[in-house]
Amino acid sequence: MLTVGSIVIRVDDLERQKVFWTAALGYVAREPHDPDFVLLKPPSGIGSNISLDKMRSKRVLPPRLHLDLYADDQAAEVARLEGLGAMRVEWSKRPPDADYIIMEDPEGNRFCVIDGR
Repeated sequence: MLTVGSIVIRVDDLERQKVFWTAALGYVAREPHDPDFVLLKPPSGIGSNISLDKMRSKRVLPPRLHLDLYADDQAAEVARLEGLGAMRVEWSKRPPDADYIIMEDPEGNRFCVIDGR
């Protein structure tokens, strides 16, 4: 049996992205961490980890993978994430009744905030 242990995100500024993703998800960084890699984990120990890998990579749009983050209060979470440095992504093909909002982290890695209600 396989389980998802960690989802790896390539980043340019490891410290900035560590600050963003720990605040965004309420995760904690495993310390000490390497100068080029950090593992972020849920404080409860339950759920998938996020690993940040300092490695320049070419940005591809649309991305082949993205995170779907489920929110009990989508509007509040989107506003909170914007306060942390995330930005909304406008997409002309997004249906008017879509339950998701497309966003990017401070380095342009895309994710969706899903209305989990």
